[in-house]
Amino acid sequence: MRSDVEDLMPRLLPIETANKTEALRLNEGAPRNPQEYLRQVQLEASLCPEVVVAQIDPMKLRKAQTVNASVSGCQAAPEGLSPSLGWQRQQVANFSDVRQSIAKHRRHWSTQTLDENVVMPKLSDEEGWKTFCLGETVYKATTASGTHLEPSSALDYSKMGFPPFLSIVSRLNQTTVLALLEILVGWFEEAELVPQLGRWLYALLACLEKPLIPEAHSIIRQLARRCGQLRTTLPSQEDTRLPALNLLICLVARYFEQNDLADQHE
Repeated sequence: MRSDVEDLMPRLLPIETANKTEALRLNEGAPRNPQEYLRQVQLEASLCPEVVVAQIDPMKLRKAQTVNASVSGCQAAPEGLSPSLGWQRQQVANFSDVRQSIAKHRRHWSTQTLDENVVMPKLSDEEGWKTFCLGETVYKATTASGTHLEPSSALDYSKMGFPPFLSIVSRLNQTTVLALLEILVGWFEEAELVPQLGRWLYALLACLEKPLIPEAHSIIRQLARRCGQLRTTLPSQEDTRLPALNLLICLVARYFEQNDLADQHE
């Protein structure tokens, strides 16, 4: 069998076979030159069995093959809360127009001067981004007590959060867009849908480039599932959060082609 293998894999470095005396000497210490090194490798190879059978514990293998992966879709909308197919198509068309407009004017808006009070956090500053987008009134009050307060009527962006102005979002590269989506969707998992959050989620989706990378798929699916979960808790179709929740689910499912998450028309 060994000769068959050697015929299939010819030696690229021809080395004479070591005799018994030389083999004993090679086993005694480290090789003294390249020739002895190659002969030692040859000797060690000759001592290896031609067939090796691995000893596998079936119980350990069964445990190792257990993978927990959530691929579930959105929770079905309660009766009367699901949008029509025509409404969904119109929202996708509007969203497509917004994306094209942003792409067309991105360079112009990215050169616009920001106000002195607009200080964008560093990419790694999650707390800073939450405060920047949501405002101290919402984010810090939610963190402290689990409930949020109504924004102040005064135009104080540090309190009410900076809106996703085109001059701001046009400065975000794809790495920042994806990171910010992950931050806000993560916060949304334990919070309600407030207007500041809804505006930012829509704007970030509008800036998200296709085709999506796997991380982006995971994040937007997480967003749609959270919206579906929250929608099941709404008391009626008159709830002001319903259009925003339906819109986000619609965009993820219909525009970004996560079809298993889509609402079926009634």
